[in-house]
Amino acid sequence: QVQVVESGGGLVQAGGSLRLSCAASGLSFSFNTMGWFRQAPGKERGMVALISSGGSTNYANSVKGRFTISKDNTKNTVYLQMNSLKPEDTAVYYCRLGYRGVNYWGQGTQVTVSS
Repeated sequence: QVQVVESGGGLVQAGGSLRLSCAASGLSFSFNTMGWFRQAPGKERGMVALISSGGSTNYANSVKGRFTISKDNTKNTVYLQMNSLKPEDTAVYYCRLGYRGVNYWGQGTQVTVSS
């Protein structure tokens, strides 16, 4: 059974940093893509950063230069290092795993940035 579990959210002041982790389990093959999406109250869920199993990355314009996505293939784990956080980064962050044509979502982790 494929599962996706996020960790690392919390409360931080503007300008601070947080690192999110996303661990996938139950995989028999390498994942296709893993990444992070976020959803703020009253807004649609949007892509933050994606990484392929080969290491190609894609970022939302709003986080370029501040966030870095990385992976550990041996652990099927993806990380999101978030620096220079802004209040507008406040949202629930969801991890998405793309695996054998199916997207699996984590339960979400809250990130709150105070001004």
